Formats: sequence, structure tokens, C-alpha cells
Amino acid sequence: MRRIQTIVLAGFVAGAVDLLAALASYVSQGATVEGILKYIASGLLGATALQSGMAMAGLGLLCHFALTTGMAAVFLLAALPMRSLTARPWFWGSVYGVLTWAAMVYIVVPASAVSGWKLPQGWSIVSGLLSHIFYVGVPIAHITQYGLRGKSRFA
Repeated sequence: MRRIQTIVLAGFVAGAVDLLAALASYVSQGATVEGILKYIASGLLGATALQSGMAMAGLGLLCHFALTTGMAAVFLLAALPMRSLTARPWFWGSVYGVLTWAAMVYIVVPASAVSGWKLPQGWSIVSGLLSHIFYVGVPIAHITQYGLRGKSRFA
């Protein structure tokens, strides 16, 4: 049970921090919170998600946290046979952040129903990489390290 709690906590923390950073960045450029969340939902439902109501924003929020929880699960499952991943969470979390960014940019989003999406260029690459390193990979690695310790408060 401790593993499931670790995955959920890591997915929630990474999802919350990543989403807050994205909202701060895009809202300052004129986007709305509702629009950003609907855009995430459009990964499942295509452009129709953008014209729908608040329920679609809720679906986008659910999708976002499902993705980060999945990322946390993959890291924890990889760390079980390779405990060295949790011995150096700053290093391996950074590596994992780069891997999750690459997976999202080159596999997940292109395979989704998002319309008109283009590969990031220039500073968008730097911003995306840094976000995934510090807001996704590193928190997941640290929480996994904590959750897989012998004596855990999650027990």
C-alpha cells in the first residue's frame, strides 16, 4: 500500500507544481485557466473540447493529474529493481524530467487529438525542459526516495 500512496503523492505534487507553473506562464500571456485546462482535455477529444463548458476544464485537470501520476508510477516501478535511482534523486530526477519532456513532446502530444500542435522551438524548449526537470522529475524522485525508505511515515 505504501507504493500506491507514494505514487499518488508524487503524481499530485508534480502535477500541482507543474500546472501552477504553466498557469503562471500562460495566464501572464493572456490565456485563461479554463482555456488551458480545456486545451489539455483536447488531447483526448480534439478541438470540440475547446468549445465546451467547465466540465471539459475539469476533464483537462483530471487528464493532467493522470499523466503526472502515470509518470510517478513509471519512476517508482523503475526504482524498485534499480534503487540507485533514489540514491541520487537530484541527478536521476533531472534525467527523468528530460525523459518525460521528450516523451510528451515527441510521443504523447503528437499521438493525441490536439489540433495544430507544433514542436517547441527556441526558449520554449528550454522552458519545457526546465519545467519537467524541476517540477516533475525532481519532485517525483525525491518523493519516491522517501516512499521507498525502510521506515516510512506512509506505512
